[in-house]
Amino acid sequence: MTIEEEYVIETKDLVKIYKTGKVKAVDGLNLRIKKGEIYALIGANGSGKTTSLNMISGALFPTSGEIKVFGYEVPKSRRLITSYIGIAPQDYSIYEDLSLEENVRFFSRIYGMSKTEFEPRFVELLRILRLEEKRKVTVKNLSGGMKRRTSIACSLIHSPKIVFFDEATVGVDPVLRTFFWEYFRSLKDDGITLVLTSHVMDEAERADRIGLMRSGKLIAEGSPEELKLKHNASTIEEIFIKLSEGEIIDD
Repeated sequence: MTIEEEYVIETKDLVKIYKTGKVKAVDGLNLRIKKGEIYALIGANGSGKTTSLNMISGALFPTSGEIKVFGYEVPKSRRLITSYIGIAPQDYSIYEDLSLEENVRFFSRIYGMSKTEFEPRFVELLRILRLEEKRKVTVKNLSGGMKRRTSIACSLIHSPKIVFFDEATVGVDPVLRTFFWEYFRSLKDDGITLVLTSHVMDEAERADRIGLMRSGKLIAEGSPEELKLKHNASTIEEIFIKLSEGEIIDD
């Protein structure tokens, strides 16, 4: 498979077991995600969303099952897909004592970018993410929303083909959340695939497709309209509450 083909992420019977076999965090996950798609994984805390993203991106080894990203087997070939993917975790993956620029430059070096490649791309991201005036500011002096934007800049500096956003808009205000979604749509228009997790149900409705997880299993999947029609619901939140009933929420 090449990066031009339709399905860029595929999992088959994916399983992850923690604590010497006592906790099955992911239980037989089967996903097929298309190029240029915004796919949202939703579910209660502890339902397996973040674990699934970590396995697909190669950051976590599965217990069993298969993962393919651009046709490459993961984690076996995870180094080959590094330049194709960007990861924006829920917890800021940035260094508080470095400046915004120093953080993004650090990640650019991890991805093997040269100085000549870095500068125009960095300037472009500063403009898009509205961070031009914060270039030299130490991260610990940035607001929560600006830290989130800095984390996103770090994940996008190398122009990845897939971006994983784990709770991308957690802790940001509604205006900034709207800005993020406008940007996500622009990435989609450029053919970039976005895989995100979210606890905000109206956000999930903006995705092309939604996967609802419960106790490590994918229990519902489809476009927002397909899911609402199938479950006779007017909102994704109604479906979430109905299908997640009884889920143990563990922060």
